[in-house]
Parts: sequence; C-alpha cells; structure tokens
Amino acid sequence: MNCALYSSKKEEIKTGVGMAERPAVSPSGGITPVQQMLASGTGALLTSLFVTPLDVVKIRLQSQSAPFYQGKCFLYCNGLMDHLYVCQNGMRCTTWYNSPTRFSGTLDAFVKILRYEGVRSLWSGLPPTLVMAVPATMIYFTSYDQLRDFLHYRMGCHENQVPLVAGGLARLGAVTVISPLELIRTKMQSRQLSYRELRVCITSAVAQDGWVSLWRGWGPTVLRDVPFSALYWFSYELVKRQLCQGYEVSESTFMMSFTAGAFSGAVAALMTLPFDVVKTRRQIQLGEMEMLTGSPKKPLSTLHMMRKICAESGYRGLFAGLLPRLIKVAPACAVMISSYEFGKTFFERLNRERVLQRM
Repeated sequence: MNCALYSSKKEEIKTGVGMAERPAVSPSGGITPVQQMLASGTGALLTSLFVTPLDVVKIRLQSQSAPFYQGKCFLYCNGLMDHLYVCQNGMRCTTWYNSPTRFSGTLDAFVKILRYEGVRSLWSGLPPTLVMAVPATMIYFTSYDQLRDFLHYRMGCHENQVPLVAGGLARLGAVTVISPLELIRTKMQSRQLSYRELRVCITSAVAQDGWVSLWRGWGPTVLRDVPFSALYWFSYELVKRQLCQGYEVSESTFMMSFTAGAFSGAVAALMTLPFDVVKTRRQIQLGEMEMLTGSPKKPLSTLHMMRKICAESGYRGLFAGLLPRLIKVAPACAVMISSYEFGKTFFERLNRERVLQRM
C-alpha cells in the first residue's frame, strides 16, 4: 500500500485535483471492499497452508507426553485464529493421534511424518482451520481498511491514533460475528449432531440462557484479540512508514510489508501472551466439559483463571509458550499482511488499467 497515501489523498480531497479521473472505488488503495475481501481471503488461505504443518507437528509432539483418553480437545492455531478440534471417543484422531511413530524433536517429526504418513498428514488440521479462518479474516481485514479510511478522511483523526482505534474495532466486530459460528461448528464436531439436532440444541440453549449463550467465550477472546489487533496495526503502520522513509520510496515493497508484519506480530504476541494463555485454557476447558457432561458448565472467569495460573506456576506461567507463539504468530502475520498488500496492489493496478481503457 502507498506509504504517502494519506497525505496525497488529503490534498486531492482539499483541492479536487484528480477527483474526476479516479474510479468510484474505496479510497483504501483505490480498490473496492469486494476486492479487499478477495485479497484478505487469499492471504488467509496462504497463511493457513503455511502455518498448519507447524501446528500439526506441535500437537503430535505434545500428544507423546500426554496419555490419550476418551474425548480429547486440541487447539489448532494458524496465527490468525484458534480452532478447537475435538476427538470424540478417539475415533477421529486415531489415524494421526495414536500413531506409533515416536519423535525426538520438531525436525525429526517433520521428516518421519513425511516418510511414514505422507505429505497430507502435515495438513490434517487444515479443514477446521479454513472453515472459520477465511471468512473471519475477510471480515477483519476489510473492516480495518474501511474503518481506517473513515476515521482518517471523514473524522479527521490523528494519523497515529487511527491504526489503534481501527484495529481494535475491526477485531471486535470480527470476533462478535464469528463467535456464534465457531460455537455451532464446535458443537457439531464434538457431539456429531445432525442439523435438526443442532437446531434443537441451540434453541434449548437460547431458551435457557438467552441469546447471550451463543457468545460463550467471547469475553476472553476479546481481551486477547482486541489489544493484539490494536498493537499490531499501530506497529505495522509505523514500521512500514519508517521503512519507506529509510529507503526513500513512496510505496512499500513485498519484503517491506513482510518485515513490518513479522516485527509487529512478534511485538503484539509478546504483549498479549497472558491473555492468550488464559484464552487457550478456557477454550479447551469448555470443549472438554461439554464432551464429558453433555452441557457446558460455567468456567472460571478470566481474573480467576489468571490467579489460578499464578498460584500454580507463578507469574512465569502467564508467559508460558512464548517461543512457540512467536515462532508461529510472527511468520503468520508476515505472510498474511504481505499477501494482503500484494493482492491490494494487484487490484489497484487492475482498476487503473480499466480506467485508462475507458478514456
């Protein structure tokens, strides 16, 4: 995306220069919201393809030290979203969870999985990831661009504040929209419900606890994802702008976007790790309680969960898994944002060519 976009467009709006020549599209890079959704959806797909093998290896390594029991939850994360994968009665996980192969480390796991189980096994967690990651990411990234443009051009907000506010609001909206769908998907997966049984299950839950029951787990997700998003976009826009100024270019390159995305993802992941630890525990806790009891029980609150973790492991427990999270989130953010920016650049050029052809 053009690093001088804000200033150049502000001058055009003030003076009217170039207004007649521009197509009737969004000011966000000269592309429409539909094109933004296509670019972000492609980025989510590429990110999931890249990161899912890392998560599969992580789960396989973890499963060696944890005995298998009837009904088990695993948490897949493609660096963009978390997805609860449920093994009901050991049936769905038998082919990969109960594999007799033993691994001595990450590299050894990659080699042995490829040798004995085939390439497809490294992407065994891809379907549940794509079901939610692609639509959620499309909503999230498109909302961010639209909110950023609105806050900057319509509201006249200060440039440094725009990514913070737009990033937080975009993530809040995406989480709110996706949470009921994620809950429905998890229920279908954990209890093998038909669509009719699912409707009855949801109706009874709403009748008992109200519509708010469809957003169970929304609070901890928001506490982690909204600060992460605000910090990420603030850092990303700042680093990208600095890189453009340092190399004296008006438009960021693919590698500039990749570098800024990796750095910003690492910073945001580090600063929000305690909320991620709590969110992971709560998500698995909810899934396993529902499998064992048939109905979800009220889990510990976020504050109580933090206190419990500190009592068990000290304050270091809130930062457990720092290195694996950084290894996963930083490249995922880099791949996602660079793919998204590349897609936007492609559509921007396509729109310009169409305008020139009409002239």
